[in-house]
Amino acid sequence: MTDMPLQLAGDFATPTREDWEVEVLKVLNRRRPEGKELTIEQAMKRLRTITVDDLTIEPLYTESNVPLGHPGVMPFTRGTMVKTSPMTGWDIRQLHEDPDVEFTRREVLADLERGASSVWLRTGSDAIAVDDVAAVLAEVEPDLAPVSISSAEDQVSAAKALAAWWKAAGAHHARGNLGLDALALAARTGEAPDLGAQAEWVSATLAELPAVRALTVDVLPYDDAGASDVDQLAFAIATGVAYLRDLEAAGISPAAAFGQIAFRVSANADQFTTVARLRALRRLWARVGEVSGVPANARGAVQHAVTSWRMVTRDDPWVNLLRGTIATFAAAVGGAEIITCLPFDTAWGLPDEFSRRMARNTQAVASEEANIGRVSDPAGGSWYVEELTESLAAKAWQAFQAIEAAGGMVSALTSGLVAERIGASTAERVKRLAHRKLPLTGVSMFPKPDEEPVQAKPRPAAPERHGLAAHRDAEVFEALRDRAAAADVAPAVFLACLGARRDFGGRETFTSALLGVGGITRPSCEGGTPEEIVAQVQAAGAKMVILCSSAKVYAAQAVDVARALKDAGVASVFIAGRKTETASEEVDSVIDGEVFDGMDVVAFLADAMDRIGVAK
Repeated sequence: MTDMPLQLAGDFATPTREDWEVEVLKVLNRRRPEGKELTIEQAMKRLRTITVDDLTIEPLYTESNVPLGHPGVMPFTRGTMVKTSPMTGWDIRQLHEDPDVEFTRREVLADLERGASSVWLRTGSDAIAVDDVAAVLAEVEPDLAPVSISSAEDQVSAAKALAAWWKAAGAHHARGNLGLDALALAARTGEAPDLGAQAEWVSATLAELPAVRALTVDVLPYDDAGASDVDQLAFAIATGVAYLRDLEAAGISPAAAFGQIAFRVSANADQFTTVARLRALRRLWARVGEVSGVPANARGAVQHAVTSWRMVTRDDPWVNLLRGTIATFAAAVGGAEIITCLPFDTAWGLPDEFSRRMARNTQAVASEEANIGRVSDPAGGSWYVEELTESLAAKAWQAFQAIEAAGGMVSALTSGLVAERIGASTAERVKRLAHRKLPLTGVSMFPKPDEEPVQAKPRPAAPERHGLAAHRDAEVFEALRDRAAAADVAPAVFLACLGARRDFGGRETFTSALLGVGGITRPSCEGGTPEEIVAQVQAAGAKMVILCSSAKVYAAQAVDVARALKDAGVASVFIAGRKTETASEEVDSVIDGEVFDGMDVVAFLADAMDRIGVAK
């Protein structure tokens, strides 16, 4: 024992930014030729990331000037409450939308008995019938389990059904949400928004169901359509302000209105951006409450985070378990009071008992075993998270002001301004997806060619809607796989591997995986003379060949092999890498294209299928 204090870092010098920059240059210049080394400015440019919202993510953050604040108080950036006990986790809310009354009734009960703490029902012609709401909730204790309801067709009927069930069940302490959100309904259907019924329902709820919220600001229709993080924040705040004005015109004060609104937001596998977006929303909504005269302690935005449908993939759906876990973690760290994790087989159809259990347990493990919910704002104080929160909030407030200048959210939705903003974000995201700057594991990267399809109950046909079109990010790649699967003969591109494995191994692996993204098989050969390679290509009946090797081998063999293939009638010859590696002036006459990291994978695979005769 000693009286000397223990200093774990006491023997180490405090590193400076200059020290870090030296190490950065060592790594990035390791294989660069003398005289071609990067400067620190060039290195930093390579290490920075620019988001779809044109926000710059720096490779290193040092102490932030953003005020840290405290959880549970204005501006609520750090959460609406202070975690003071192990019981202050989040509300695990399971979504139910299967029209089979008996199955849904059974699953509602199973969820509540095995980890879920509340229920979310979606009603409609492609979901639970409004008349069946009472039946599916038959075994729920209304004073114990909060219930939320939503509809993309008739929100008022859905609200009536839930309110009637509470009344018939004799609920004295009913909690939940009636799901009225006229703007989200209009965004999905394309019909003109009608806020008329909302004020009446808010008044009735305040009088008869004081612990229930009547209104939801649902951002999911915009996320499903491709809205960026800034878009989602701006639309959420603009919608909330539109509802405050509507309610105030009906004689309902902003303070009362604030307690009647809950936000339903998306959470995705970009965990830091999700964390920052949830923190930024609370900050922005608190500012709205401040200028509206809402008491300081009532300005916090209650958020129901739902793992993003847009990020769900059909192919290799098991990876969705990882995506859902990351999104759930991000929502919890970001301070969401309520979280819903979508089942991994959502893209295939209605979830079964197993996929529902996995979704439920994703949250239960995170909350009760990982204890994420026991910490107030665990990301708070991270210089990166604080700066990202600040950047998102500032840019979203500018977008909100632009919507207000255009007449508010109702006008923005009906005039096409919302669709225009989403269209710009979607165009940029589609470009990044195609170039795999936004990789999708199991889909655009590391595809599993022998995966077995998931068996799922088909969803009922949804009515035709003319609102914002919803698309999952993986759809463009899934369409390529479908095109290949529909061919009478499995489409193939031949890989001609030149030299020894140490020469072609890396590029063969890269090219094989790239072709697998489109469901294209990859017969190949290793080494050999041009004549031997031609013979193997002809035996395989290939119409397209990709050469794979190193620059040294390309310089010695690529043009000769490509010329032999062309002379033998092979229609298309590509090279894995760059044509310049052949060091030949004849390369353009015998090699038709290149395969390389950063290329437009979607365009390449579609073109390859065209070249080998796969029907569209």
